[in-house]
Amino acid sequence: MTARPTDDLYVRYMKSFEDSTTHLGACSACQAEEPCETGAPIHERFTRLQDAYLARQNKQR
Repeated sequence: MTARPTDDLYVRYMKSFEDSTTHLGACSACQAEEPCETGAPIHERFTRLQDAYLARQNKQR
């Protein structure tokens, strides 16, 4: 049985989701929809990777 090839974009997207939700759970400023200095780049990375992944999915259909 052969393993499926790793989808790097998907892996990065899921890691950024994990980072974003972990930070959000511990940061009261980000919970109030006012991203803190640390959280803003984390949430922006997640948004960029999510957009890229979904755009690729739509293109494949």
